[in-house]
Amino acid sequence: MDHLRPVPPEEPAPAGSPGAGGQTDLADLLRRSARGDEAAFARLYDLTCARAYGLALRVVRNPSHAQEVTQEAYLDVWRHSARYDEARGSVPALLLTIVHRKAVDRVRSVESSTQRESAWEREARPVDHDATVETVHASLEGHRVRGALAELTTVQRQAIELAYFGGYTHAEVATLLDVPLGTAKTRIRDGLIRLRDTLGVGS
Repeated sequence: MDHLRPVPPEEPAPAGSPGAGGQTDLADLLRRSARGDEAAFARLYDLTCARAYGLALRVVRNPSHAQEVTQEAYLDVWRHSARYDEARGSVPALLLTIVHRKAVDRVRSVESSTQRESAWEREARPVDHDATVETVHASLEGHRVRGALAELTTVQRQAIELAYFGGYTHAEVATLLDVPLGTAKTRIRDGLIRLRDTLGVGS
């Protein structure tokens, strides 16, 4: 049974259906289905699909998923119809048990998929703790730099702070410190060398 007709909306059970006392007829239809009688299986489907779909819909709460769950359940019934033992339960009980199990599996599968997507979105986008780590790292680096600046001479520190923290050009630093341009450049260069050695940059 490779294809089943679309499941109609749930409606009152027709004559001969499980709700109308037709269990013996359903068992006979299932036995005939086990012998490859597709017409018998189609009749079984027509008599029971409304209830099966109704149960699936109540569990999955999605019409499209309910349709798929119902048809998967009927395919299982078709494939394993030869194993049916009337003494172990009625055809409706068998069918609705399969539908319920598949519906619950579908709900779990959808929830699992949703959780995976949510987890991926959380991992893909920048998160607050990343910014926190970067802030802490920058703070620690800033602490190291301030410590290294304290190791400079006063004139070196003044020149470095004006050039790299104040944003002034070498010529402007020379003017602000009232020293020749060459002297300002020397103080900046010597200060940078000392900073590099103190911070271990390039070592």
